[in-house]
Amino acid sequence: MPHTQILDNALGAIGGTPLIRLDKIAKKEGLKCNLLGKVEFFSAGGSVKDRIAKRMVEEAEREGTLIPGQSVVIEPTSGNTGIGLALACAIKGYSVIITLPAKMSLEKEATLKALGAEVVRTPTEAAWDSPESHIGVAQTLQKAIPHAIILDQYRNVNNPLAHEYTTGPEIIDAIVSTPSTPSRPSSGKVDVFIAGAGTGGTVTGVSRALKRKHNPNCVVVAGDPQGSILAEPSSLNEQEAGQAYIVEGIGYDFIPDVLSREPGTVDHWIKTSDEDAFAAARLLIKQEGLLVGGSSGSALVAALAWLKTEEGWKGFGSVEGANVVVLLPDGIRNYMSKEWFLETTRAAPTPLAHKINAILKDSKSSKQE
Repeated sequence: MPHTQILDNALGAIGGTPLIRLDKIAKKEGLKCNLLGKVEFFSAGGSVKDRIAKRMVEEAEREGTLIPGQSVVIEPTSGNTGIGLALACAIKGYSVIITLPAKMSLEKEATLKALGAEVVRTPTEAAWDSPESHIGVAQTLQKAIPHAIILDQYRNVNNPLAHEYTTGPEIIDAIVSTPSTPSRPSSGKVDVFIAGAGTGGTVTGVSRALKRKHNPNCVVVAGDPQGSILAEPSSLNEQEAGQAYIVEGIGYDFIPDVLSREPGTVDHWIKTSDEDAFAAARLLIKQEGLLVGGSSGSALVAALAWLKTEEGWKGFGSVEGANVVVLLPDGIRNYMSKEWFLETTRAAPTPLAHKINAILKDSKSSKQE
């Protein structure tokens, strides 16, 4: 919820992120539904992963497995969970070690170190169950360091629970509390929810909140990058199996325990490409003013692709008042040096740029005469 009182510390600024209309993109794509972005970079640590980091730490403290002044937190991560944990542990006084695949951005490493975490890079190509992987290295360190604990976002039930108890209800509250008007019609409920899948905790937890407590007919769609194996049926993954992908924070070469395979949790899977994801992220930045990262682009690609299927278009995309929510997991802060973002700065000069140059050139010539 919006923060209207003084907070005790930055942990109180986790969550409470806005639901924002993506009207320009919806119009461009010919959609009649309400296309809405749940914008997670407004959270204290800059991503949706702040939520699970906070809950995993606080629940571990309640259970007595994290001991102030003694425990060392270790976590294998693609970066954002690590940043959330480093933020929480900086406030609470725990030492932190983050194991991070080499492909993850320099900005993530810099942010982690600024928060006081130790960072260990691991080979991107290492299989998840290899001793050299970010998971394997974390396990090696945990065995060797006294009082070390891996909170383990891949298995920790507090990962999906954080989203079932916070992200999902926030989306519901925003939809329900926004009245339907002639100019802004609304069904009054969440009709479709789309998110990229990494650990799968987000899509699992939000799905449970929406379907069990709000709208059992809500359609949940998950995006999975080409080269990952999370999508179902598994035949969706065969064409690009093992292919390397650049987008960060989503997709895996194993199925995390927190990703529910229970029928009805995820209704549809959409495979996404790096090229499309980065183009969509740039579109969100330029058209909607939302400074998002590549995985947000992947989620938007999955949403638009599904809305253009027969089921998606007839049931929702072409329906005024249908509410389609896309989770945008993090911001551009972590990717400023990435080639896909730098391409934005190399765009051909605009007519306005030519006009500016002409004015300045004429002004310079006038002063020299």
